[in-house]
Amino acid sequence: MEWLHFGWVIFVCSISWTLASVLVLVGPQRPVMQKSALVIIVMAIAFLTAYVVYLWIQLQRPPLRTLGETRLWYSLFLSLIGLFIWRRWKLNWMLIYSLSMALLFLLINFLKPETHSKTLMPALQSVWFVPHVIVYMFSYALLAASSLFGLKGLYHIYLTKNKNVNVLPMADNLVYTGFAFLTLGLIFGAIWAKEAWGHYWTWDPKETWAFITWAGYLVYIHYRWYHPLRQKTALWSLTLSFVFLLICWFGLSYLPAAQNSVHVYSN
Repeated sequence: MEWLHFGWVIFVCSISWTLASVLVLVGPQRPVMQKSALVIIVMAIAFLTAYVVYLWIQLQRPPLRTLGETRLWYSLFLSLIGLFIWRRWKLNWMLIYSLSMALLFLLINFLKPETHSKTLMPALQSVWFVPHVIVYMFSYALLAASSLFGLKGLYHIYLTKNKNVNVLPMADNLVYTGFAFLTLGLIFGAIWAKEAWGHYWTWDPKETWAFITWAGYLVYIHYRWYHPLRQKTALWSLTLSFVFLLICWFGLSYLPAAQNSVHVYSN
C-alpha cells in the first residue's frame, strides 16, 4: 500500500504555505494580509491533519512505524509550532522557516514513497507505542525550532559581529517545553521496553543516542541557569544538541552498529 493520495497533500500544502509566506512578507503591516495568511495556513494544517487521520484509518494502525510516517508527524507538528511562534512573537522568519522545513519533509516522503504494511510486529502492539512516538516527534519539532534561534545567534556573533542580539530567552522557552516532552518520551519508552522485552534499558544504540540527546539539552539548560549572560557557549551547546537529535532520529539508521537495533525504523 503506497502513500495513499499523498500527492494532494503536497499540492495543497505547497500552494497554501507558499502563498501564506508571500502574504506575510509583503504585508507585515497590513492586517488583511496577515489574517488571510493565518486562514490559509490553518486550512492547510487541517488538511494535513485530516490526511494523517485518513492514513491511520486506511492502515488500521497508527502511522508511526516507518521513518516516512514519523516525518509526516514531524511536518504537522513543526507547522503548528511555527504558527504558534508567529502569532505569539510576530516572528515572520520563524514562520517561513517552519513551513519550509515542514514542506521539505513532506517532499522527501513524496520523492521517496514507502510501501505501507498494515501489520505491526508484536512489540509494537503496545499501549505505549503511540504516546512514545508522538511525544518524541512533538519534542523534536520544538527543539528544531529552538535550534534555529541558536543558528541565528551564531550568525549575528560571527558574521554580522552584532553581539547585542539575544535570541536565547525565546529559545529557552522552546527548549524547556521540548525537553519536558523528550523526558516523557524516554520514560514511556522505558516502560514499553519493560513490557515488551523485560528490561527498562539495554543500552541499545538508539537508546544510547537518545540518552546523549537528552543529556545534551540538560547541559544546555544548566549552563543557561548558571551562566545566563554567556551567549556564545550556550549557542554552540544548543546547536550541538540538535546535531545529537538528528543522529538519534534518522542518522543512526545509516550506522553499521545500529543495523541489529530493534529501534531502527522499518521500511
